[in-house]
Amino acid sequence: MAFSFRGRSIKKVGVIGSGQIGPDIALHFVKALHSFDVSVVVVDIALDALEKGKSKLFKKIDKGGQTGAFKPDEVDGMKNHIIFTSDYNELKGADLVVEAATEDLPLKKRIFNQVESLVSQDAILTSNSSHLEPERIFDELKFKGRSLCTHYFFPAERNPAIEIIPGKGTASETTEFTMRFYEKIGKIPIKVGSRYGYAVDPVFEGLLLACVQCVDTGLGDTKQVDYVASKALGLTVGPFTAHNLTGGNPITAHGLSEMHERLNTWFRVPDCLKELVESKSNWVVPGRGEKIEVSPEKEQQIADELMGAYFAIVCDMLDANIITTSDFDLLISVALDMKPPFSFMNSIGMNKAMELVENFAKKYPSMPVSKKLREQAASGKPWEILDVLFEKKGDIGVITIRRPKSLNALNSKVFKELTNYCDIVRNDPEIKAVVVTGFGAKAFVAGADIKEMAGLTEPTQGERFARIGQIASAELEKLGKPVVAALNGFALGGGCELAMCCTARVALKGLKFFAGQPEVNLGLIPGMGGTQRLPRITGFERASEMIRTAKPISSSQALQFGLIDEEVEGDVLERAIELAQDIVSGRVTLKRMEMGPVPNSPDKLPDVDIGHLSRAIDALAVRAILEGGKMTLEDGLKNEAHLFGQCWTTEDNRIGLKNFVEKGAKSKAEFVHR
Repeated sequence: MAFSFRGRSIKKVGVIGSGQIGPDIALHFVKALHSFDVSVVVVDIALDALEKGKSKLFKKIDKGGQTGAFKPDEVDGMKNHIIFTSDYNELKGADLVVEAATEDLPLKKRIFNQVESLVSQDAILTSNSSHLEPERIFDELKFKGRSLCTHYFFPAERNPAIEIIPGKGTASETTEFTMRFYEKIGKIPIKVGSRYGYAVDPVFEGLLLACVQCVDTGLGDTKQVDYVASKALGLTVGPFTAHNLTGGNPITAHGLSEMHERLNTWFRVPDCLKELVESKSNWVVPGRGEKIEVSPEKEQQIADELMGAYFAIVCDMLDANIITTSDFDLLISVALDMKPPFSFMNSIGMNKAMELVENFAKKYPSMPVSKKLREQAASGKPWEILDVLFEKKGDIGVITIRRPKSLNALNSKVFKELTNYCDIVRNDPEIKAVVVTGFGAKAFVAGADIKEMAGLTEPTQGERFARIGQIASAELEKLGKPVVAALNGFALGGGCELAMCCTARVALKGLKFFAGQPEVNLGLIPGMGGTQRLPRITGFERASEMIRTAKPISSSQALQFGLIDEEVEGDVLERAIELAQDIVSGRVTLKRMEMGPVPNSPDKLPDVDIGHLSRAIDALAVRAILEGGKMTLEDGLKNEAHLFGQCWTTEDNRIGLKNFVEKGAKSKAEFVHR
């Protein structure tokens, strides 16, 4: 048995280094892959490091078992699929090797020279470097095309962010596989260009330097600056505290020194950091629950200086063309758990952001002012930050909804971006078909953004919200080119409705919790076409039960009901692209949905047990299904939107939405049936 994906089979993963991060990387692999009988080998020549690393990893597994995060068989399975050893020969047969040794270039070169002699030329070799460019690390390899850097973040087994840094010699197939592989096993991979420090570490280390400068110029002590930094930048903990927790002082000192030479001369190693590294000491930071006093004037001065540094650093990355605004916002918000920089600038206004950077550069002239920031501020427009991505793969356009923090939930911004991409596809004769998918391994689309709907108060607002979603999703249906939904995970509510607008649907095989219309749990009916398209696809009886009871179905049931066309093992996106090409070529012909009134549309629906759910909302759902069946699809959608708006005339609508916002999806609302 092995983990098979995109034509590769992974039976063994090697992790080199059992120090600060290696065991955590190994834990992530063994959590994701042990059920596929994949073994994980951790190699380190230091026996004490091996012992400490093993103890650390097993302790985390045991804790997961105690808290219920892992089932007993998972605890045993993980422990049985990982070994710690000083013998490099144990890496023989490894299909993927991640080096997580000290940030030392000669050491990394020696390691990979040894590893290359032990594994096949097809094995992927990666370095968990935080700074070093892949061209320098791998320049002596015989087969450079299979090598690249993968930068994890603390704690590696839980922090989903990972930078993927291909070098000039990295094969595009290696980069593509690595990106998709990490997404498949639960990470959020972001591709970053090869430059010293990549994208995140200049921010992490540069903000520490900016905090030190605030202290050195008398704006506050380390406790005060740490406190203000956390508050101003939206950090869970301030930069000084973060360095204490991660043991990051030595690597930051080295990184700042190198950045001084390789990026710009503002980066430098402050004397106080040198002293802490030499004495192996920590920063003086606020204690848990300690109240820190800072005058409003000083707080504003510190906040302005840190924001100026933050914006200057990230915009320098744009000038270097190593990352996009959309990728950087997502990467920073996940990796460092702080305010995403470009959204942050948009929120305060581009003129204000420009002013903060210019003031910082006046105080520290060695900090360059970004050309792209100047251009953006001069344009008077905010930064473009996309939640929907688009790329061309040959003659197929691929649209990816990427909102991982909300499981790709739909909102007005997503609808607008989807519509824009449909216009691009419609007007591009090179694009013959489209694939729509969601980002990540869990959800295609979890539904519509409930928080946005919870802010509505009037029936007309609800009707308008539904029509916006209906019109945007119907753009896929009216595109004039085949559209295949690659359902990479569950599709609920608006996600299921969006998929039904596509010409064909393929889903990952074996999903027990896959598709559903759970709106009635919230005191709503489906509003993006669920009451109209689901009966036309699955038949009225099955559609009625799904809509009125909110019970989800599995992927195998979806195949049986005709909701999807295929269940797929492996990479559902790859198969969706193949199916799109088959449809274009005429090798596959699919039955089209009925756009007119449904022949033999029923006058009554079978009785179903709706349990605690609202009878008032159920009546609206029944009306939408039955009335829509006797209308054209377009008229049925308009009628559904009207009835969706009528939900706001009921008490149960307010009860359902409030219950969800305050108590979450698992809590049952106490409906009053009015």
